[in-house]
Formats: sequence, C-alpha cells, structure tokens
Amino acid sequence: MLSHLVERLARFMAILGGLVLTGLIALTCVSVLGRGLNTLGHSGFLTSLSESGAKALIATGVGPVQGDFELLEAGISFTIFAFLPICQLRRGHATVDVFSTGFPHWLNRFLETFWEVLLSALILLITWRLFVGMHDKMRYEETTFILQFPVWWAFAFSFGAALVASVVAVYCAVARTIELVTGRRLKSDAEGEVH
Repeated sequence: MLSHLVERLARFMAILGGLVLTGLIALTCVSVLGRGLNTLGHSGFLTSLSESGAKALIATGVGPVQGDFELLEAGISFTIFAFLPICQLRRGHATVDVFSTGFPHWLNRFLETFWEVLLSALILLITWRLFVGMHDKMRYEETTFILQFPVWWAFAFSFGAALVASVVAVYCAVARTIELVTGRRLKSDAEGEVH
C-alpha cells in the first residue's frame, strides 16, 4: 500500500516536471525565434533586399520573450527536484562499480544501503536549506529584475518538489535498510546505470 502511494507520488512529480520542462523548451524556442527574427529585421541583409519588409517585420514587435532567463531559472530548478523522486525510487542515479564487483554480496548490499541513507540525508539537507532560503527571500521581498515577480515563488515550487523527493528518499532508505537487515526484497526497482 505505502509502496504504491510512493510510486504514484513519484510518477506524478515526474509527469509534472515533464510538463514544466516541455513548456520551458517551448518558451526557449519562441524566445530564440523572436530574437532571430528581430535581428533579421535590423540586419543590413534584409534592409538591402526590402527596406519596407524589414520595417514591417520590426513593426510587428517580434523579439525575445521578456524575462525568459528568469522563467527558465525558476522552472529548471523546479524540474530538477520534480524528477528526483522517480530517479531515487528507481535507483536511476549513476553508479561506478570498478571495485565493488569483486566484493562479497553482503558487502555490496551494505554499501548500497549506506549510500541510499547518505543520499537521503543529503536530499533532506537540501530541502531544509531551500525552506530557509525561501523564508529569506520572503522576508527581504526580493524580486526578479525584469518580470518583478517575487523570487520566493521559485523557491516555494522547488521546495514543494524537494519535499516530495525527501519523502521518497526516506522511504527508499528505510526500505533498503529493512532489506539489509531481513534479507527480503521490499522494493522491486530497476538498477541504476553502471559505469
């Protein structure tokens, strides 16, 4: 029951992160296209071909999306934390096993558990620091330069995703520890990439 809830939560965050990332890709494409068309409208090449065409292009107001960097910065930070739960649950983090292939099975299981617990502790630490940063941004009422939206909004979205990542990370660490102690397999997850 709990494993299904954690799985659904991780999948929901991954889907949400994918939607946000898709929107950011579209935003970037529109902004780059607008910037390119604006540059073309001001270019000597288009002016030499058709001065009225160049003026008409510029008159449309085509140009980059205002504040695109600010939106990308806020959105990418959210998507990183949104993808973290499914990556943690599926053990999608890259691992290097140059030496561990020769270790006994019990030692490898211990090392997997150790790293799972350590990574979970780091995710909890990052989540806590995002919370503290969000409160600092709220207190100082800091806004972005171009769009003037409060910076704490980006921190709040990232904190929400990191909170879900923390829940999944703690679940994974507890499950891996129980597996180590009992020898039973609780999580049927895919192995991470081995390099």
